[in-house]
Amino acid sequence: MESPSPASSGPRKIIHVDMDAFYASVEQRDDPALRGKPVAVGGGGPRGVVAAASYEARVFGVKSAMPGMRARRLCPDLIFVKPRFEIYREVSTQIRTIFARFTDVIQPLSLDEAYLDVTMNKAGIASATLIAQEVRAMIRAETGLTASAGVSYNKLIAKLASDQNKPDGLCVVRPEEGAAFIAAMPVRRIHGVGPVTARRMQALGIETGADLRARDMDFLKAHFGSAADYYWRAARGQDDRPVREREERKSVSVEDTFFDDLTDEAALIAEVEKIAQSLWTRIERAQAYGRTVVLKIKFADFRIITRSRSFPAAVRSPTLLAETGCTLLRAQLPLRMGARLLGLGVHNLEAKIPDESPRQFDLAL
Repeated sequence: MESPSPASSGPRKIIHVDMDAFYASVEQRDDPALRGKPVAVGGGGPRGVVAAASYEARVFGVKSAMPGMRARRLCPDLIFVKPRFEIYREVSTQIRTIFARFTDVIQPLSLDEAYLDVTMNKAGIASATLIAQEVRAMIRAETGLTASAGVSYNKLIAKLASDQNKPDGLCVVRPEEGAAFIAAMPVRRIHGVGPVTARRMQALGIETGADLRARDMDFLKAHFGSAADYYWRAARGQDDRPVREREERKSVSVEDTFFDDLTDEAALIAEVEKIAQSLWTRIERAQAYGRTVVLKIKFADFRIITRSRSFPAAVRSPTLLAETGCTLLRAQLPLRMGARLLGLGVHNLEAKIPDESPRQFDLAL
């Protein structure tokens, strides 16, 4: 269900709710012996990957999608816990029930975060800030967990705001504050600016939202092509995307673009294995498994090929996922030219994946 459009109902009031270290926090809640200790949900073996890390582990640099062996090197006292996705889904359902007390306009991004449009809400509460406070209090009371929230007039800024005061924090960015909020933001944190683009921007002297805003449209088009309009608007705190439930996806994938084109077999295989780890984290988090594994290769001349293999049942093993990706890649070796990008995905899913100029409000946030 789409949120009311600004034209018909005035500017939106958006809340982005993000659970704090969700999987790890659930484990610490359910096992008192883990509280206050560095915890990683996932596997610590040679092919293991961190699905989530407690804040005690993050102090050491441990983070999600990191190989388990590296996480152990960073934090020798790290405690690995096997994920219990059935429990995380149950808690996520509890949390979404709380959201539904205030609005039906909910866009889940994953089990642990969602957008809420409360422009017109069930409780008739004029203040989105007050709703965010009540939602966070209910989550704590009913689940024993903490959540951070960002409140603003669009999705871009609400999501950035929810990360400002973590953990257990609240950040409100009003319409008249949006441009300044973005101006101070490192561009690498702006939604839609990935690691490769952030490095390209840095090479062009664009470090912050203010730097991005200082570049005119011609400059942005010359360097970023079709994405220029989005970056121009984002730098000014503008985002018209509505909050809505996403249509069911047909696939889930992860890609990586390289500064230098890859030709060496060992380097190519290592990248596919790395991408497979990240993809598996996404698959498990969304509980979305597919029967078909697809490899994508973009060459230095921008030509793209895909190769796939289908199985009778959904792939439910990270080892099988990585091995299939590597097998598909080896069948293409040696490459006719260097690879600019590698991607890996699963199709034919058996489960639905939930995703992912300022105006003054008539009523206060």
